[in-house]
Amino acid sequence: MAHVGSGMVSRRRVLAGALAAALGGCLGGGDGSGSPTATTSAQPTGSATDADRTETGDGPADATIDVTSSAFGDGESIPTKYTGEGEDVSPPLSIGTVPEGTRSLALVVDDPDAPDPPFTHWLVWAILPETRSIPADLPAARRLDALDGAIQGRNDFDELGYRGPLPPSDDGPHRYRFTVTALGTTVDLEPGSGREAVDDALAGEVLGAGRLVGTYAR
Repeated sequence: MAHVGSGMVSRRRVLAGALAAALGGCLGGGDGSGSPTATTSAQPTGSATDADRTETGDGPADATIDVTSSAFGDGESIPTKYTGEGEDVSPPLSIGTVPEGTRSLALVVDDPDAPDPPFTHWLVWAILPETRSIPADLPAARRLDALDGAIQGRNDFDELGYRGPLPPSDDGPHRYRFTVTALGTTVDLEPGSGREAVDDALAGEVLGAGRLVGTYAR
C-alpha cells in the first residue's frame, strides 16, 4: 500500500471529523466497532468542538440527511441480489432533504468490518443536489446518465462502479455503510479515482451527511 503523506492524513482526519459532526454522533458503531446498527436521521446531539467542525461559506457541518432504501432497512440484511453472491447490482437509494447551500452530493459505500478496513465498494460524486433517488442496477460507467452525469470511482476490487458485499465465509455479519455527503462545492476529480483521492477532495467541504447501514454474512 502506498505511503500516505502527512498532508493527506491531516485532510482525511478533517473529513472524518466533519462526517462525525454531520452525522451527529449517530454512527451506531459504523466506525468499525460496536453493534451492527446505525441511526441515519436523528438530529445532532451536543455541540461539536472547533476541531470537529468543518467550516464552509454556508456554516458548519452539523446537518443530517435521511438515506433509505426500498430494498432493505437500516440495520437489516442486504438481499442477496445486491451482493457478490447474487446479481451484484447496486441497490436503490432515496435521499432526504439536504442542507441549504449544497452544490453536490457524494456517495461512499464501504465495509468497516473487512480485514483491512474500511474496504470501499462504491464511489460516486458530482451528484446534483436536487437528486432524491438513486436507481438500482447502475452500470459500471465512468459517468452515469441516470444521475445526470454523476461520476463513479474505482472501488477496492480495483473495478469501476459498484461491487456488492462478499465478506469472508464464516466471518459473521459485516456492516455496509451507504454514506451520502452534502458538499459546498462540486468535486473535480477524474472518473475512476480511488478512495484516497475522494476523501482528499471532500475534506473541508462537508455541509452534512447521512448514512444507511446494511449487513451481510456468508
